[in-house]
Amino acid sequence: MMFVTAVGCGLLPADARSAEVPTGDRPMSFNRDVRPILADKCFPCHGQDAKTREADLRLDTAEGATADLGDRRAITAGDLDNSELWLRVTSDDEGAVMPPPETHKPLSDADKSVLRQWILQGATYQKHWAFEPIHRPAVPAVSDAGQPVDAFLNERLQQVGLTAQPQADRETLIRRVALTLTGLPPTVAEVDAYLSDESPQAYERVVDRYLASPRYGEEMASHWLDAARYADTHGLHLDNERITWAYRDWVVRAFNDNLPFDQFTVWQVAGDLLPDATSDQLVATGFNRCNVTTSEGGAIDAEFSYRYAVERTATVAQAWLGLTAGCAVCHDHKYDPLTMKEFYSLYAFFNSAADPAMDGNINTTPPFLKLPTAAQKATAESAASVEQAARQWLTSLASLADTTDWAGSPDAAPSKPIDDVLIDDAFPPGCVTRSSSRNAITWVVDSSPAAASGRRAIRQAHASDCNDTVEFKLRPLVVPPDGRLEVMVWVDPRSVPESIALTIMGHKTITWKRGGAGLEREGGAEGAIVPGQWTPVAVSVADGGLQPGVRIDGVTFAQRGGVVYWDRLRLLGHASTATDPLESLSAWRKALGTAVPPELPGELHPLIQGGPEKSLSPEQMAALRTYYLALIARPATAELAAARQAWD
Repeated sequence: MMFVTAVGCGLLPADARSAEVPTGDRPMSFNRDVRPILADKCFPCHGQDAKTREADLRLDTAEGATADLGDRRAITAGDLDNSELWLRVTSDDEGAVMPPPETHKPLSDADKSVLRQWILQGATYQKHWAFEPIHRPAVPAVSDAGQPVDAFLNERLQQVGLTAQPQADRETLIRRVALTLTGLPPTVAEVDAYLSDESPQAYERVVDRYLASPRYGEEMASHWLDAARYADTHGLHLDNERITWAYRDWVVRAFNDNLPFDQFTVWQVAGDLLPDATSDQLVATGFNRCNVTTSEGGAIDAEFSYRYAVERTATVAQAWLGLTAGCAVCHDHKYDPLTMKEFYSLYAFFNSAADPAMDGNINTTPPFLKLPTAAQKATAESAASVEQAARQWLTSLASLADTTDWAGSPDAAPSKPIDDVLIDDAFPPGCVTRSSSRNAITWVVDSSPAAASGRRAIRQAHASDCNDTVEFKLRPLVVPPDGRLEVMVWVDPRSVPESIALTIMGHKTITWKRGGAGLEREGGAEGAIVPGQWTPVAVSVADGGLQPGVRIDGVTFAQRGGVVYWDRLRLLGHASTATDPLESLSAWRKALGTAVPPELPGELHPLIQGGPEKSLSPEQMAALRTYYLALIARPATAELAAARQAWD
């Protein structure tokens, strides 16, 4: 309420704001009254920087100011005649007066009066205000003080011989409160409601209403985000977009939730170091990622890593300590109590940050945290127990499944029809994705056009070349003798690409180029794509696009200009149950080799790292077989298929 009460006070007369304040017998505060004078007029030559210090005299510390200089002391508490500082600042001798005339920084009569009173009162020093513990002062006993802050203001006004302006009228008052707390003027309805409320608590109700408004957090956050140097772009070179709005929204919520200031501080500076850090605590560390970054060609990693750490150190000192710490990058600070050694002691903390020196000119420079929406979070939480039960059911069925590994009897192995959906609404488990755009592959949900299958499709809409790649790691694919790879394609008739292509890693690249009524397959083969409708296009063993028995390591969707959507990629044909990695555990182990694919449980890593020739105990083989049948192999039974679908 102290801050709010100040809003409602009358304004001081204009002449009071520039008037010289008589000191009288008012207690002098070193930080409030004396330090500003010494910092401006004396510290450049008599401060903490030893390289510029004159006469071996320090005035920024009590020890230095009261040190025995042989036949004199700069300050003798309570004794003006034996205080060289006082004698020098009041001297008429141009060769003795301080500051020297050539500095063009003479002390005013008000400055001298402050120093005089301070010395007579004992010349008590204080640490910089940022390092002093906070004490609750006694509230002055003055009249007309509705709130404690009013008592301090009224006492000060009395000391300088001034009186407050009359209280503002209610229309003015609500406007001040609304602008201060929400950044917006009050609505007509809000003004009318306040004017019609004649109760003694009318003002408090207005204040509480604005404090409860979501706009309050936005207004307060706007000021903090300035101190945090928040921006939605990298700030240098290409100045590309960066996705940091989650940090901005967290700051707004922190103010609206009245998060305690100690938590507000710790979470932003080091939330990721807290045990079992929550997503909010991780997001709060976005404070440290708001600095300007680059990925300019020729930039030196070591130089920019240093720059980032320096900037973060200086920002923390300025935002929380009120110190211009950047001055201590090259030398001891000349005004604030901060040495170069102290600066780099704090710098060491930020010099261990995890982000790279080059931001990659992307909007998701790592480390990057993906966050669910509120709806997704609620769905995920409610589905967690269901997912766990489905996984347990699936694992239980897999452990009991009666299957045959035909790898040992290839001549007797049967062939079976397959229709493996590789990509449809999601990427397969254990895959690796990348995009030449340097950002994530773009999925669009419930868009126009509607997806060919499910709810989502991959969208490419780049002015130049774009390649989106998906590598299959956990579920290796081998082309059957009659294999055919099919994908659904939709081309925007308003923005037809110059060309698109499908690359099957380990096989061929098939290209479609603009021509005729749409996109025609290169080489004159069948499979033209008509803009404005979903078109199935296929690559097969029969047309020479696939090689039977050869593994498909992944696919790349390529686009040059225009807009194209890709959906439901699947592999069809008849697979050998002896050599297909999705039919034979032995074939799967052979296909993996010694490489541990993504998403493989940690306890299974040693079983894979030894390679397919590694001898496994019966228990190890059972664990590997259960995992394989549950999540990798084509479902061996209808019951397993139902359980897999429920888990997916």
